[in-house]
Amino acid sequence: MTETILFVDDEENILNSVVRTFVDSDFTILTAPDAAQALDLLKSSTIAVLITDNMMPGMSGMELLELTKVVSPNTVKIMMTAYTDLPTVIEAINRVEVFRFIVKPWDNQQLLATVSDGVNRYRLLDSLRHESEAVLYALAETIELKDPYTKGHCERVAHYALLIADKLNLPDNVKDDIRFGSWLHDCGKIGVPEQILNAPRSLRTDEIVTVRFHPEWGAEVARKARMSPIVINIIRNHHERYSGGGYPDNLTGEGIPLEARIVAIADTYDALTSTRPYNEPRSREDAIGILRELSCKELDPALTEIFLDILEKEEHV
Repeated sequence: MTETILFVDDEENILNSVVRTFVDSDFTILTAPDAAQALDLLKSSTIAVLITDNMMPGMSGMELLELTKVVSPNTVKIMMTAYTDLPTVIEAINRVEVFRFIVKPWDNQQLLATVSDGVNRYRLLDSLRHESEAVLYALAETIELKDPYTKGHCERVAHYALLIADKLNLPDNVKDDIRFGSWLHDCGKIGVPEQILNAPRSLRTDEIVTVRFHPEWGAEVARKARMSPIVINIIRNHHERYSGGGYPDNLTGEGIPLEARIVAIADTYDALTSTRPYNEPRSREDAIGILRELSCKELDPALTEIFLDILEKEEHV
């Protein structure tokens, strides 16, 4: 499938430049010199990603993006501007759900990467609407390509989470949602630049803030795709902490959805026992010890005990 990208700018040289930048890409590139023509294209074509300037004669980019929510709600929206004042950024995020910002003058590789991330987000939402098991699993594998250190992570998290779900005798439909939520728990990382995900160092404060947006981004996509509340809760709340201080909602105890508490344990154990840019894998024994330390702090103590009992009784878990 070849997605269509629409660039909107009142400066002809800008539009010519972006066309040259994408000449070797697999995308279909459309351009419009103003918001009115852009709206016509949004109504007549399936646009995966819209990149628009903000300050234009007539209708502004912000107004265009707001109308896009109605005319083409599945289109991923990116703002390109020479002015990135904080009020504009906040308004764009809250009012028109902008995915990314591109500052003029741009770096070509960064522009290509940003648009590619936007297309991946569009594909994610499109795939989730079909919600078939094969599609969701393939999507999970695609997400892992963003971070080669996490290959197989989503499937292992699902495996561990379902072991806990089995012990709790949860209904089959809930187990299915736990499987899907485990596969997709990090789907919001499609919005996180790879240089941050794969950084072999401690992240800067601004980079940590970006990473911590991924549960909200992922949950937003799942909600738009009308996935079940259980799947949405897992994606949004798997980084909450049992004693508080987690993100994005600072929930505590049983205020954190059960399924998210289950996946948090599975996610933590696999992170401890897998190779990551920032640490070597821990042994099974060390990981068990760390889970005990995290019980009551980050992890649900009762569920943690269930999982530790599973680990200690089943050598090949």
